[in-house]
Amino acid sequence: MIENNDIKVAKQTIDREIEALKAMEDSLDATLTEVLDILQKTKGRVIVTGMGKSGHIACKIAATMASTGTPAFFLHPGEASHGDLGMITQGDTVIAISNSGESKELCDIIFYCRRFSIPLIGITKNPDSTLAQSSDFVLHLPTNREACPIGLAPMSSTTATLVMGDVLAAALMVRRGFTEEDFKIRHPGGKLGSILRHVSDVMHTGDEMPLVSDKALMEDALLVMTSKRLGCVGILDEAGKLIGMITDGDLRRWMSPHLTAEKVVDVMTKNPRTTKESTLIAEAVNIMNNTGRGITNMFVVDENNKPVGIIHIHDCLRAGVS
Repeated sequence: MIENNDIKVAKQTIDREIEALKAMEDSLDATLTEVLDILQKTKGRVIVTGMGKSGHIACKIAATMASTGTPAFFLHPGEASHGDLGMITQGDTVIAISNSGESKELCDIIFYCRRFSIPLIGITKNPDSTLAQSSDFVLHLPTNREACPIGLAPMSSTTATLVMGDVLAAALMVRRGFTEEDFKIRHPGGKLGSILRHVSDVMHTGDEMPLVSDKALMEDALLVMTSKRLGCVGILDEAGKLIGMITDGDLRRWMSPHLTAEKVVDVMTKNPRTTKESTLIAEAVNIMNNTGRGITNMFVVDENNKPVGIIHIHDCLRAGVS
C-alpha cells in the first residue's frame, strides 16, 4: 500500500508540473520574440540573478546559455549589494528571476539597472510585482498551484522557470546558427568533448601514412608497414587514389615462403572501408567495430578518394571514445 501511495504522489507531482508547463506554453506571445531580440543584440554578457530556489535555477540557466553560444554568468543578489554590482557593465543584459516578484534581495540590482539603463528582463508569475513593473520585458510564469503536496515548496514554478531558460537558450542557438562544432569548442573536456571530436582531430597525416604504389611488391609493402607501425598499408593507383589495403590479417591469410615476391594488388583487400575528416570519432569507431570481423585501421579520404590521413582504433581509445 505504501508503494502504491508513493506512485500516486509521484504521478500527481508530475501531472501538476506538466500542467504548469502546458499553461506556460499556451501563454507564450510576442514578448518572447522581443526578449530574444534583446538577448541576441546584447554585446556584453547576459547576467542571470535570483534568490533562493530561483537563484539555483538562475545558475543553471546561465550555465546553459554560456555553453550554447550566449556569454552569461550568475550574479548572487546578496553579493551584488556588497560590490558585485560592478560586474554589470554597459552592454550587458540582466535576467532577474523571482516567483513572487518581490524578493527584497533583488532591489539593488533593479535600481542599478534602471539608473544605468541596463536592459532588465523579469521572470515572475506576478505581473503587478515590483520586478514586473520595473522590467523592460516580463516573461510570465504560470500561476498554477505548486506540485508540492501542501502547495508551498517551489516545484511547478521552478520547473517552469528552468524550462523558460531552456527556451531562451534553444531559440538563441537557432538564431545564431550554433553548430556541433561550436558546442565541441565549449566542451573540450569530459565525455561530451570526446564524443564530439572528429576524425581530423586524431588522424595520422603526411609521412605518417603507410602508402605504396599498386606497382609495388609485398617486399616494399612489408617495409612500409614495419616502419609506420600502424599494422597496415594503403595501395594507391597512378592517380593517387586508394584502391586497396593490406593489413596484418591479410599477411596471416597469405603467409607463404614466396610472400615477399607477390604483387601488392594480388594480396590487398580491394575497396576498403574509408571515412571523411568530418566524421565524428564515435561514428568511426562504430564503423570499425561493425565491419565484418572488425577492423583496427581506416583511411581518411577526400572527395576524390585520395588519402589525407589514417585513423587507428587506439587513437580513438586515447581520445576517450570506445
